[in-house]
Amino acid sequence: MKKALVVIDMQNDFIDGSLGTPEAQAIVLAVTERVKAALESGEKVIFTQDTHHADYLKTAEGKKLPVKHCIKPSHGWALTSSLIPYAKDAVVLEKPTFGATGLPQHVAGCDEITVVGLCTDICVISNAMLLKAFLPEAKICVDSSCCAGVTPKSHALALEAMKMCHIDVL
Repeated sequence: MKKALVVIDMQNDFIDGSLGTPEAQAIVLAVTERVKAALESGEKVIFTQDTHHADYLKTAEGKKLPVKHCIKPSHGWALTSSLIPYAKDAVVLEKPTFGATGLPQHVAGCDEITVVGLCTDICVISNAMLLKAFLPEAKICVDSSCCAGVTPKSHALALEAMKMCHIDVL
């Protein structure tokens, strides 16, 4: 069985930067341990990085979320420091919006794909649904202990929505 781990947007701005939360800070160690275990067991690991530029506030997303974040190449755009050593052994996909449209091609042929990261209610759900749409026969899982949402309530709602779409929530 071929497995993959998809790590969504574990970037400084979502952890302790402009859009950071205590819940995001609380999952960093668990995500780091999960990435380490995945690489040790031979799983394919893919990181996504929310990637914006100086004109972010003029974009469609920026008009609805007017908080500058993940501006390349700022500190806020970078992966959290505990994950940087693992990125060299992984695929890193920059994405300009919620879903990483190139993600399905990187996990094609995988039987089981686990998704972790930030934010459950925006980018995690977007990418889990993208994967389910493109790979309907693959087992798509979201490890809730390695995810955090904008709020605890929106995190829980996103997990329930994913369950309804046949995504396994661990």
